[in-house]
Amino acid sequence: MMIPELQQALEATSIDPSLAEPLKSLVPGEYCLHKSWGFGQVAEWRLLTGQIVIDFEGKNGHLMQVSYAVEALQPISSTDLRVRIFRDAARVRSEATTSPVELIRGFLQDHGGKSTVERLSTILVPRVFDAAGFKKWWDSTKKKLKADGHFHVPSKKTEPLELHETLLTPHKELLAQFRAARHMKDQVVATDQILKSLDDFVHEVDELRGVAIQIEDAASKGRKLQSAQALELLLVRDEICARHVSLQSRESVLTIAELLQAEEARLPVIFASLPSAKQRRILETFPKAFGEEWKKKTIRLMQNVTWRTVSDIARLFEREGVLSEFQKAITVSMADRSISAEILYWLCKERGGNLQELFQPTLLIAVLVTLENNQLNEGKRSSRLRDLILDDKNLFQDLLSGADRQTVRDIMRRLLLSPAFDDLNRRSLLARIIKLHPEMQSMIQGDTEVRQEALTVSWASLERRKAEYDDLVARQIPQNVKDIAIARSYGDLRENLEFKSAKEQQAVLARKKSELELMLANARGTNFESPDVSQVSIGTVITLEEVTSGGTETYSILGAWDGTPEHNIVSYQAAIGQALLGKRVGEVVELQGNEAKREWRIRSIEPFKNLELLAKLHESLPSFA
Repeated sequence: MMIPELQQALEATSIDPSLAEPLKSLVPGEYCLHKSWGFGQVAEWRLLTGQIVIDFEGKNGHLMQVSYAVEALQPISSTDLRVRIFRDAARVRSEATTSPVELIRGFLQDHGGKSTVERLSTILVPRVFDAAGFKKWWDSTKKKLKADGHFHVPSKKTEPLELHETLLTPHKELLAQFRAARHMKDQVVATDQILKSLDDFVHEVDELRGVAIQIEDAASKGRKLQSAQALELLLVRDEICARHVSLQSRESVLTIAELLQAEEARLPVIFASLPSAKQRRILETFPKAFGEEWKKKTIRLMQNVTWRTVSDIARLFEREGVLSEFQKAITVSMADRSISAEILYWLCKERGGNLQELFQPTLLIAVLVTLENNQLNEGKRSSRLRDLILDDKNLFQDLLSGADRQTVRDIMRRLLLSPAFDDLNRRSLLARIIKLHPEMQSMIQGDTEVRQEALTVSWASLERRKAEYDDLVARQIPQNVKDIAIARSYGDLRENLEFKSAKEQQAVLARKKSELELMLANARGTNFESPDVSQVSIGTVITLEEVTSGGTETYSILGAWDGTPEHNIVSYQAAIGQALLGKRVGEVVELQGNEAKREWRIRSIEPFKNLELLAKLHESLPSFA
């Protein structure tokens, strides 16, 4: 039936006939939605002038051309939740509190049976709840929806909340989620949920058998491109099969050990992609997967895992009866300064135990070196280690209570020169050392002099350090300025993570620039001409003979920035350099080895002459940072 006013407008040709049908959904009193102006109600037709009047929230009496209104407005049913809130928000708030399941049921029915929680939030906030109130209400409501059994409640806000006509049992819903997953990442999430709810599958062995086969098939298909997710799926498959005797006799197409063997070359990358809890479970398969080689494979992974996984690795070595090999690997990585911040964090928290020999003053030196090396690449892991050093009031006491004077002096000297701490934190740490060793107070009083002490460096290392400074000033700092400008353009600096990160990097670069300028100002270049060979001095090559075995080692004691352990070139500031300086031919010195201290006799002292090798080394090495 034609509406009289619409009929008159058509006869007067004031509106296009094609607009007649859409206008029947926008008669006065009906509700609508505009993408920019939001919710509104049709207040009046003025069709003879080609217009209609809409009362939008906060904008009553808004005139719109009929042609534009038909195109821009979405008609809304009077039962729609938005209409109900518009009419009586207090009543909807009461219903949301007393009958949340029915409220959600009606909301989903108005949206074809499914909609996102995010969409629900935009409707209820802020008229019914504020943001915090909605979160609290939804946390309570989704539990009731799951208990009702007719709703699929997603784990993510952006995924659809669904209403089902038939009752869903918990296990069937989990199976439906797994079978609906199209990507391996989603399959992993779904199978993890199945694993948590295996008790619901007590009588569903056949269905579990089908799930195990599907999991295995998905893992086989994705093993090359998504190896980490494939391993996660196989973990679930194995645990499902372990729960039911009838599933254990299946001959699996693919095992975790087989996948690890096939992807051996990419193990560090794959392993780093696994959650920590699953890393531990995968580690337990290493002895079976790699035989006697499992120890090397595991140690190779250790530099890139979290401290909790380091703890799991230690337990694995202990359980297999080879803890001494784990300890040796830690000792070597500390000696060659390749040890990670996470391993050091774990050692400091562990406080010895079965690894008491590692909890020595040298551990503190390794911590300081690692914090300095990681300064330009600061992340949560380095920050965690630094925070532990600052917050654990007993750590210095536990590490240094039995340390000799020279070791304490070396640690204080490194701490005084370390760029890893600001002045306030540095003095706090120094105060802890002074409390244990009051005789070191003079080093604090001479702080300025120590900081300004001239550094003896090779010309090659000085050029390398200058190149690092030039790169910092000419490339890194200008690039950081651009990064800040770009990040600033993204807007809302309070929530702008890119801007925050760039500003943090700016502070790091500025600090690094200041430190490099100080070091370069104090550096004194040399080619080690005519060193004093009557005793060990800077620029000498020393041949040592082990007192017990008669084996020999040769070390070159060179400048502060020349330390290259793989070529037996030692900085005069390093522990071994400090132990040797001033000693003469025939004297016996005690040096820390990989496993224990050993005694060495100085057989000869000669001048260092291989400047060409030193120059090539510095050309091939990366920057000091």
